[in-house]
Amino acid sequence: MSNLVHVPKNGSLANTNSKANFTNLSSLLDDLFNRDLPSVSTSNFISKDSLPKVNIKEAADKFVLEMAVPGLKKSDFKIDIDHKVLAIFTELKEEKEEEKENYTRREFGFSSFKRTFTLPDSVDDEKINATYKDGILSILLPKREEAKQKPARSVKIL
Repeated sequence: MSNLVHVPKNGSLANTNSKANFTNLSSLLDDLFNRDLPSVSTSNFISKDSLPKVNIKEAADKFVLEMAVPGLKKSDFKIDIDHKVLAIFTELKEEKEEEKENYTRREFGFSSFKRTFTLPDSVDDEKINATYKDGILSILLPKREEAKQKPARSVKIL
């Protein structure tokens, strides 16, 4: 058995593997083909194991749903309301091609997500609107007039 690590008397480690100083051809190729063309599948917000994070805030007259989805355009989203269910989804397809003198590199990716929320009866679904700014999708869910919290008041005794 060869000794790859030599521990000198001063306690520091020294690698004695002579091949360690030469870059591996496989790692060179991996480096060449794994940079400069990020694809949808390597996006930092969507993977098969995660969904965009959501905050839901309630005020006296509305709910506000905020979803963190950086790197998209507002045209990438589709928002539907059907039978008191709010559905937010996107499908991204990306294809890139790079041609050089002696090779062609093609990459493609597909990514999607769908989040659904059951709306409470207090939401006026005819007045829902959405905005997308700085990577945050905000959906305003106004409450019906009869569901809005009324200020406290005193009742006069007759």
